[in-house]
Amino acid sequence: MIPTEEASARKREIEEKLKQEQETLSFIRESLEKSDQLTKGMVSILSSFESRLMQLENSIIPVHKQTENLQRLQENVDKTLSCMDHVISYYHVAKDTDKIIREGPAGRLDEYLSCIAKIQKAVEYFQDNNPDSPELNTVKARFEKGKELLEAEFRSLLMRYSKPVPPILILDAIGGDEDMEVQEDVMLEHLPEAVLQDIICISAWLVEYGRNQDFMNVYFQVRSSQLDRSIKGLKEHFRKNSATSAIHSPAVQAKRKETPTKKAPKRPVYIPGTIRKAQNLLKQYSQHGLDGKKGSNLTPLEGFDHDLRGVKHLSDDKHGAATGKDDVLDIEIDSYIHCISAFVKLAQSEYALLTEIIPEHHQKKTFDSLIQEALDNLMLEGDNIVSAARRAIVRHDYSAVLTIFPILRHLKQTKPDFDVTLQGTAASTKNKLPALITSMETIGAKALEEFADSIKNDPDKEYNMPKDGTVHELTSNAILFLQQLLDFQETAGAMLASQVLGDTYNIPLDPRENSSSANSYSSEFSRRLLSTYIYKVLGNLQLNLSNKAKVYEDPALRAVFLHNNYNYILKSLEKSELIQLVAVTHKKVESSYRELIEQEIQNYQRSWLKVTEHLTERNIPAFLPGTKLKDKERQIIKDKFKGFNDGLEELCKIQKGWAVPDKEQRDAIRHAQKRVVSEAYKAFLQRCANISFTKNPEKYRRYAPEQVEEMIDKLFDTSA
Repeated sequence: MIPTEEASARKREIEEKLKQEQETLSFIRESLEKSDQLTKGMVSILSSFESRLMQLENSIIPVHKQTENLQRLQENVDKTLSCMDHVISYYHVAKDTDKIIREGPAGRLDEYLSCIAKIQKAVEYFQDNNPDSPELNTVKARFEKGKELLEAEFRSLLMRYSKPVPPILILDAIGGDEDMEVQEDVMLEHLPEAVLQDIICISAWLVEYGRNQDFMNVYFQVRSSQLDRSIKGLKEHFRKNSATSAIHSPAVQAKRKETPTKKAPKRPVYIPGTIRKAQNLLKQYSQHGLDGKKGSNLTPLEGFDHDLRGVKHLSDDKHGAATGKDDVLDIEIDSYIHCISAFVKLAQSEYALLTEIIPEHHQKKTFDSLIQEALDNLMLEGDNIVSAARRAIVRHDYSAVLTIFPILRHLKQTKPDFDVTLQGTAASTKNKLPALITSMETIGAKALEEFADSIKNDPDKEYNMPKDGTVHELTSNAILFLQQLLDFQETAGAMLASQVLGDTYNIPLDPRENSSSANSYSSEFSRRLLSTYIYKVLGNLQLNLSNKAKVYEDPALRAVFLHNNYNYILKSLEKSELIQLVAVTHKKVESSYRELIEQEIQNYQRSWLKVTEHLTERNIPAFLPGTKLKDKERQIIKDKFKGFNDGLEELCKIQKGWAVPDKEQRDAIRHAQKRVVSEAYKAFLQRCANISFTKNPEKYRRYAPEQVEEMIDKLFDTSA
């Protein structure tokens, strides 16, 4: 029973599941049918939509193409209108720019250049598109007019604002005040900054668009004139003012006190008055001494009397006039030296300005042209100095070479700066300064040689010899001339070396110094040349003095004359550096002069032999005290006293008028003579003390030994 109920239950369960599955299947079938229907509907809709799209596309595409064409046409019309406006504007350029072009660029350079640019574009348009149109000629004419006005403005700005540099600024720039510990670095502003920028702008336009180089000629002409005027202004400043007042003017001092800056190098310039006295003395001698008309001035050395008798001195009036003339000469020399330095400084400043305005490939040529006038004037002035020196040498005025020394030294010191400044200029420009230096060295060497010859050949004129045997004017002038060479040793040595005078002075050349170029000689060789030259002059002087001394009939005066001159030479050599300079090639020159001086002192002392020879025991008879002398023996003693007295009086009278300017030498000669004469006289008096040779001994014993010494102390003293 039980199994049947389970089977029935199992059957009912299966039937229920079957029924559910059938219901599910029916639902699925219904769903599939609905899906098919929906699919068919969607396909139908899509097909209809596709059909409509195709219809729309077929309708829109023609419209789109038509719109594109219309847009293209619109753009072409706009472009055409723009081009028409642009082209039409070219036809109105001349009219639109007429007023601005006619009024010129002054004060509105940017606007003016903008108008010029418009005109230039119009010219280019008509040249490219309508070369035969009358408008082309119009705008061309307007362009040329605009260019002319730009050139005129360039010239106007340059001429209006280019001014000579004031002398005070130039002196500041070249370091004119060597006493200043601090000095501002002066910048020379030739043009105001705004004006300079306008000039640069115009220059750039003329180069790029104007295709015109005439403005460069205008530039160098205007700036050249200002450069020359600046240097001439400096020269005129020196003529109106002494160098000291010019350099130390209150305005300059005030300015420098306000703005002290870096330390400035000391300028290597000539100090006025350094050779004035020497020139004055030498000129007097050269113009009159050689002709025998009158003597020259003589400056005593330290230790000598202030009045060297026998040498004529200039009167106060003549000396004052000469000094005034020499003041002018000093200022002229100083002026020329400053102008040389000023040229270098100004030329450097001009080149710096030029590089901002002139195109690079035209700068050197323009600069060369710019400096020519000022440089030529300086070189001409230098040539005039050489010519004047040459004429002076013909007149035997060897002081002229002293004028050349400071100038030549400064030229040689400045030459490196010259060479740097003139880099890139023509060879003829670069060679001007070396040519002037060569001319000065040549004429200087000629003057030195002829001076040495004049010392040797100065004639022996009796009326030109000092009556008191003092220093001869030839000696004083020769030494004075040589002393001036000390300040210019390198320059004078180079003068001699420039003429290759090694063979003349028998100085062996060092292989490193053997060159045809004067500049290649070493400073040591030049120094040896100068040393030998000075020794040669001294030798010529000694020979001439020996010949001149023969004019004196009295051998003692001859000895005094030679002694004074040799002593003057030696003291002059010792006082200055001449002795060291001569010792470079002749080390025994000092001892040689001392030997000559001592020799002449001995020659002088021989003049007293005719006095002291009466005091010797020769011819004095032998006797015993109290012995009565014979008349002949008494007369011998009387004659000896008389000879001594007369000789002493005569020598003292004569030699009192002679001169020994050196106090030390004078005292030494007197002392030596007193010792010799006094000792001999005392011995003679003692020998004759107990001899009765006269009833009136005071008549013969006229002088006591102390009186004799006093008389000798008055030698070489006209005031005694």
